[in-house]
Amino acid sequence: MRFAVIGGTGFYDFLTGEVTHHEVSTRYGAVQVDAGDVSGAEVYFLPRHGPEHSLPPHRVNYRANIAALQQLGVRNVLASAAVGSMAETLPPGSLALLTQFLDFTRCRAATFFDGDEGVVHTDMGSPYCPHLGGELRAAAAALGERLSPDTTYVCAEGPRFETPAEIRMFRQLGGDVVGMTSVPEVVLAREAGLCYASVAIVTNWAAGIAPEPLRHEEVSSFMSEQAPRLVRVFQAVIRAHLEIECATCRGGAAHDAGG
Repeated sequence: MRFAVIGGTGFYDFLTGEVTHHEVSTRYGAVQVDAGDVSGAEVYFLPRHGPEHSLPPHRVNYRANIAALQQLGVRNVLASAAVGSMAETLPPGSLALLTQFLDFTRCRAATFFDGDEGVVHTDMGSPYCPHLGGELRAAAAALGERLSPDTTYVCAEGPRFETPAEIRMFRQLGGDVVGMTSVPEVVLAREAGLCYASVAIVTNWAAGIAPEPLRHEEVSSFMSEQAPRLVRVFQAVIRAHLEIECATCRGGAAHDAGG
């Protein structure tokens, strides 16, 4: 199986047919990965927050998750993200293709390269796979879905929501949407040489823009309602491509600094 989907709310029923559960042991911990059918193709599904959605964003074992997919031979990863919008052009209900990120996390293990392999740096010119992103744009267009391109994701530490002052700062820095999970997931995928693309579902306006205080229950409910739209886009990409080769992600996984 070459494709995997990483998701949370609204994606737990992504697989169809007979679903098997696998516990994958990695040096960073064990991970449950499900295997099943999507449009006739075998696909892995990894619940980002654990099988019971019990892990808050800052406690997700991102290294174990990506390492497990790598061990299973996955080459292409599609990820979903629930976000708040800081851009007038991205109202709630929008689908946005992530292309860049700003990292404001503080206490997460953010790399596979802790020094045992020497000093290693990873290119982040295109953190999200441009080829896989192109396939997502084409699939969305064919389904009549508008997928906003070139979206900059701000990753906050969580699990609290952001303050209005933080949102004003993020907007000034060029952020479009804000969430709590894309980093270090996208970084680790690049280090592992995986083609990783993520689409955000805008569930709400960000703090200071929203007319009322944010509530997690409302965000989760809206995500569940909107997720089937993104599920169809992911299914279309998987149905059309058993694997997508990308020199950008394969060749740019990581390299020694040399100094």
